[in-house]
Order: sequence, then C-alpha cells, then structure tokens
Amino acid sequence: MNSCKLASALLTALICASCAVGPDYRRPDTKVPETWSEAPDKGVSIGSFELVRWWETLNDPVLNTLVERAIKSNPDLRLAEARLREARAAREMATADLWPSLNASGSYSRAHAGIAPSSKEKSTTSLFQIGFDAAWELDIFGGLRRSVEAAQASVGAAKESHRDVIVSLLAEIARNYVELCGLQQQIAITKDNIKTQSDTVELTQARFAVGLASEIDVLKASSQLTNTQSQIPILESLAKHSIHRLGILLGSEPGALIGELSCAGNIPPVPPDVPVDLPSDLLRRRPDIRAAERELAAATARIGVAVADLFPRFSLTGSLGRQGLNFSDLGDGTNKFWKVGPTIEWPIFEAGRIRANINIQNARQEQALAFYEKTVLAALEEVENALVDYAKEQASRNSLIETVDANLQSVSLSTELYAKGLTDFLTVLDAERSLYTSQDQLVQSEKTVVLNLIALYKAMGGGWEAYSKPD
Repeated sequence: MNSCKLASALLTALICASCAVGPDYRRPDTKVPETWSEAPDKGVSIGSFELVRWWETLNDPVLNTLVERAIKSNPDLRLAEARLREARAAREMATADLWPSLNASGSYSRAHAGIAPSSKEKSTTSLFQIGFDAAWELDIFGGLRRSVEAAQASVGAAKESHRDVIVSLLAEIARNYVELCGLQQQIAITKDNIKTQSDTVELTQARFAVGLASEIDVLKASSQLTNTQSQIPILESLAKHSIHRLGILLGSEPGALIGELSCAGNIPPVPPDVPVDLPSDLLRRRPDIRAAERELAAATARIGVAVADLFPRFSLTGSLGRQGLNFSDLGDGTNKFWKVGPTIEWPIFEAGRIRANINIQNARQEQALAFYEKTVLAALEEVENALVDYAKEQASRNSLIETVDANLQSVSLSTELYAKGLTDFLTVLDAERSLYTSQDQLVQSEKTVVLNLIALYKAMGGGWEAYSKPD
C-alpha cells in the first residue's frame, strides 16, 4: 500500500513537472519600416546582403592579410571568446541541478556522557560511519528549468556579443587602414605641391635677379612653400597614429607594423554596386540586436526562477552506509543502515524578500525590452545615416574631380603667363593654393567615400559569418 502511494506521488510530481511558473518568452513583434527612407542612389541596390567577406570587395591584399591576423590575435576577440566559454560553463552548472546528486561520506566522532563516578559503564564512546548520500530535487514548479532556460539564453547573448566584436573589429581594421592610405596619399600630394612651389620660388628669384619681379614676389613664394612644407610633419604624425592603432588591433605592440605599413598603397576603390538588406532583414543579421533579444529572453526566464521561490520544494533523499563503535565494525554487514524518503521545504516568513526579488526581475525584464527596442532603433539610424553619407560623399567627390582638373589647367596657364610677364604673381599663388587645396580635399573625399562604405557594411552587421564558430 505504501509503495502504491509513493508511486502515485511520483507520478503526480512528474505530471506537474510539465508546467513551469513564470511567463513564457515570446520574441518581441518589432515593427520596422518596409524600406529605407533614403532612396537607393547610384552604386547601391536594395536586395540580399550576402557579402560575408565584404572587405575583400575593396581588392586590397594588405587589408585582407591584416584582417586574418587580427582575427587570430585581437585581445577584444579573445576576451569575448572567454566570456562565451564562461556562459557555456554556467549553462552546464544550471543543467546539473536537474539531476540527482550522490556523495560519499565518512566520519568519526568521540562523545563523552556525564555518568556518575560509581557507575562502571564507559562514559566515553567512539562512532565510525561510512556511506553514500543521495538527493534529487523534483522540479515540480519549474524553477530549475527556468534557470536552465535563462542560462541557455545567456549563452546565446554571449555568442552574439562575440559576433558583434567580430563586426566591430573588421570595421576598425578597415577604417584605420583606409585612414592610413589616405594620409599617405595626402603626404604624396603635399610633396608634389612642394616640388611645384619650389619651382615657382626659383622662377621668381630668377625674375627678381634680372629686375622683372619684386622682392615681395620672392617672399610670397617662399612663404607659401614653407607653409606647405609645414603640413608634412602633421600628416606623418597622423599616419603613425593609424599604424600604431593597427598594431594594437592585431594584438602587437604599437610599432610592430611601422616597417610593414610605412609605404601602404593607394586608397582602395569602392565596388560598383553595394547590396543593402531591407530593414526587416536587419533584425536577423545584426549581432547586437540578436544579443539584446537573447538578454530579454534570459531576463524573462529569471522571473520564473524568482516566482518558483513562492512554492514548496520537493526532494527525494536517501542514505546507505555502515557504522560501528570500532573501526573494525565497519566490515560487519550487520552494522549497515539506510534511510530513504521525500522532503518538503516551503518558506513561511521571508519578510517580503521573495516578492521583492520578483519585482526586481520584472523590472530587469522591462529594462531588457527597452534596451532591445533602443538597439533596433539605433541600428536603423546607423544604416539610414550610412546610406545618406555614402551617396552624398560620392557626389561631392565627383565635383572635386572636376575642380582639380580645372585647377591643374589654371596653374599651368598662370605660370606660363607669369614667365612671359603677362600676369601678376598673385594669380600664380592663388592658382597653386587652389590646386593644393582641391587635391587635398579630393583625397579626403575619396577616403571618406570608402570610410562611409565601411560604416554601411558595419551598420548592416556584415562579416561575422566568416569567422563565427559553431556552438
């Protein structure tokens, strides 16, 4: 009869165990625009964003090599990998609570009892015990399963955070490399202008020597030359900063790449067409959005963990062993003992602690939801801004190309006329100054076009698929 009651109780517990207290998680129904507000411009198309290795579209072997090296040794990436391993270990710990525990134990104690002196009985005794203890908490109200659910969601969040680090690292490597190429190209243009302005100084000195020009012309030409020369140290300093940053991103000391990158190539050209996902696809691709969604799932599961504390905990416990007054008695089979039975633990008075914890978890879940919605909005803003910047900067670059061509002709013509005495020297100075300014602006614009494209790739969350490890 007792066995039947025990079996019935266990069956009831298993049936109840199919339910878990607390809210069941549902993915937020996030509303996003059907398309981007910025209409696709030339070089951009709305479609499937499948550029897993987007940096390779820039066709720069040095950049490709830097990316591969950074993936292997970047400190931030190693930190994210360690956090992912930590989350997986925490999931294993939570899962272990669903299973019974078994422990071996042994003890020795010596006790003294207060017995009258006239008594011949021993007042001091020894007790030896060895055996096994087992316990299994029956997760009737689902608190343990909610804990596993939260740990699993935390693993997902850590994995997406690792992917987000990859996305940021790829963009940072490409951005600093393009900055370096742009600075070195600015240095080259500055040196070309120094050569042109040096020739102008020599021309004015020759004309001054024969009385065809004033000393003021010589001083103005020399002043413009030294002013242009002063830009070289500034540009070289900025270029060294970019090299140092790339060294750190590769997990090396700042100066490790100086010899390798001191003569980087030209600014990489952008591809003729850039595919861009729809806003709805952004929720699926961007790791930071996916991580925020997993954090929301974990926060929701932790509400169930807190609610489960309101209900009793049922466990099955048992022990088996041997005991004796002497150590040799442990080998005697007649000295064995055992016990088995259910236990219940139900908090009666906690001074509001359990309810307060439930309120805490509810508030954290609301925070996680707000953070998720904020992350989605920020992602949409980044893509919209990147689309605008990329399109408008290309238009600016095209205008600057025409400006540089016109200024080249202006310098050539004004220099020729000045040598013949048909124009004043101020015209030559203005033409050279305009040429240098427009050439410098063109290089910066070309660099900005590529940087805006990199920002667009990052905003779309591209690149992590190439290096994300399977779970």
